[in-house]
Amino acid sequence: MNVTWLRSDTLEVGVIAHGARIVAVRAPDRHGQWGDIALGLADEDAYRRDRDYLGACVGRFANRIAGGRFTLDGTEYRIPLNEPATALHGGTGGFESVPWERAEPRDGSVTLRRTSPDGENGFPGTLQVTVTYTVDGPRLRIEHEARTDAPTVVNLTNHAYWNLAGAGSVEDHEVTLAASQFLPVDEHLIPSGPPAPVADTPFDLRSSQRIGARLREGHPQLRATRGYDHTYVIDGDPGADGLRHAVRVVEPRSGRTLELRTDQPGVQFYTGNMLDGSLVLRDGSAARQGDAFCLEPQAFPDSPNRPDFPSTVLRPGEVYRSRSALRFGTTG
Repeated sequence: MNVTWLRSDTLEVGVIAHGARIVAVRAPDRHGQWGDIALGLADEDAYRRDRDYLGACVGRFANRIAGGRFTLDGTEYRIPLNEPATALHGGTGGFESVPWERAEPRDGSVTLRRTSPDGENGFPGTLQVTVTYTVDGPRLRIEHEARTDAPTVVNLTNHAYWNLAGAGSVEDHEVTLAASQFLPVDEHLIPSGPPAPVADTPFDLRSSQRIGARLREGHPQLRATRGYDHTYVIDGDPGADGLRHAVRVVEPRSGRTLELRTDQPGVQFYTGNMLDGSLVLRDGSAARQGDAFCLEPQAFPDSPNRPDFPSTVLRPGEVYRSRSALRFGTTG
């Protein structure tokens, strides 16, 4: 597998061109022992077969579009469904399933590019896309950029699966999410209304809580998604760098920590509910529900059909940008 490695004294990140994927992230625990903290597959053929988006850049539209349909400037567009009633992550054959052009790495960064032609998967406009991964000390920065020659919709994110212990369940990971609202969803995981308060629900993660603490409470939203699989609306104002603090995760045994800052309005918190044992990981183990979590900074799901949500429309002459920074460390 042709992996580009980005390294610092405290972080190693491997990237491949297929799907512009992060295939490995390695970091030390509180005792200085290095370990893999992102789920990965054995080889490139396994990534070509992957249907769980491991480490991929997903698009053109991350998350779900209801019915695979939206109307833009009076014209209806149809995206191939890859779920019974939705187009997920751009529909069948999205950005995760195609090769990208990889530039030579420099200064701890690597940039991958592709041209998504007009009409690809039903989306209008020819889209020029880049994703840049940068390792800077304990930080991994992810920057997406896109330009179009015709009006279109864009929503890009990275779909890494994290397990800060390196193996086993993530239910004992402690998570804090800076969000006083989330988006409830219907049976198809499409937002069913406006943002709702997290107060007095299992979705209130504003103070540190074990991922598994309330997972089995029987809340209708947890039943609908078989765990956490919801967009959190990030609170607060951006800092000088334009990013807002969104998430902190602590794994108490290893002491590893992950902190996420982003310029996106939401973060999809997903607890690997669709992992059913059929995915064989790099070490030969089977990935099952609860073995990893995802933090996907992005716009809101089904935004092309929801004028009350922040717009995801991109027009000629404009530049789509999405920036996130993940900082890895340890507790004492």
